[in-house]
Amino acid sequence: MKITRIQAIPFHAERDTAAVTGTAGSPAKLQAGEARYRWAEHYPVIYSTRFETALVRITLDDGSYGWGEAQAPVAPEVACTIIDHILAPVLEGSEFDGAVEEIEALWWCMYSTMRVRGQTGGFMLDAIAGIDLALWDLAGKIQAKPVASLIGEPRGRVQAYLSGLPGGQVDSQFPLVKIFYHTHTAQLLRDCDNVLSHGCKIAVDALWRLTSETAVSLDAELAARSAVWLEAPLLPESAREHGELARAVRTPIALGESYRTLFELEPFFAAGAMRIVQPDLGRTGITGGLRIAREAQRLGVEVVPHVSIALGPQLAAAIQFAAAVPNCKLLEYNPDVLATANRYLATPLLMQETCYLTPDRPGLGIEPLQAIAFCGL
Repeated sequence: MKITRIQAIPFHAERDTAAVTGTAGSPAKLQAGEARYRWAEHYPVIYSTRFETALVRITLDDGSYGWGEAQAPVAPEVACTIIDHILAPVLEGSEFDGAVEEIEALWWCMYSTMRVRGQTGGFMLDAIAGIDLALWDLAGKIQAKPVASLIGEPRGRVQAYLSGLPGGQVDSQFPLVKIFYHTHTAQLLRDCDNVLSHGCKIAVDALWRLTSETAVSLDAELAARSAVWLEAPLLPESAREHGELARAVRTPIALGESYRTLFELEPFFAAGAMRIVQPDLGRTGITGGLRIAREAQRLGVEVVPHVSIALGPQLAAAIQFAAAVPNCKLLEYNPDVLATANRYLATPLLMQETCYLTPDRPGLGIEPLQAIAFCGL
């Protein structure tokens, strides 16, 4: 079989920004204005006022197709343009019979297109990830197996931890709740104590806002509360500083959502910067995520995939991945993300109590609603 067409679709949906502030994809209050993309109020990152992502559909010459998705919460048109003008022309016409080895070869083909031109991260890798997920979906459909079975020995359920609820809100069913650190340590600690009072453990996402000094100071409070991890404490560029911080604190450091390849993460592994690595499948793809997971297993590092703004392909990929990677025991769960993804799926992704159910249909196990036809496809 041959790849005959690769289509990239920027997806936008309106949302109530007040309602989602403090949740995944919109963790901070935005500065006032009329623009779609705005600065966060207290730190230099922009967010969209809309729900945005980039969908990918790959069709073979026998008519079979697979769905993928790139993590693209800001300007999904960029990843889609990369696919349209660079990646699709390179891959269309390629033989594809559904072997995992073929996906690996096509990943390297895509990566090599712009490697010597400096495009080894960012939007380029997001675009590659979207295609990669679609190839895994196709491979599972061709082999009549769920993607998790192509990776390893899958579990039928994946334990979730609760994330993305504003203001330390709690669902006490969940054994672990992640709390976003905004600007006031006192408020964070009140949120932590509220969660702990419901019998849940805590993790804290600092969203790159701390310095080495403030992180060490915060660790005293987090360690006293037996926090499971401190996520993204420092600016994401420095492996050395994260390594030094990891040795100075008792709370495990978690990193990974900012990085798209093992190449980017190798300095952090070498520096001993984290005890938990958090690949985002919409940025690494399954292929890149597996490379990261294998290195993490070699070094005794736990894998807990990051889940942010996502529709069905990206979220299903994270569940399939988490269900089959041996050193992965948890997956992020945001109720709003799951509800939004299910709004556009013919068959919903399911939770049972505090666990995701691993889809058992071939491929990623999802089918987008034909009624909306994803922007005319």
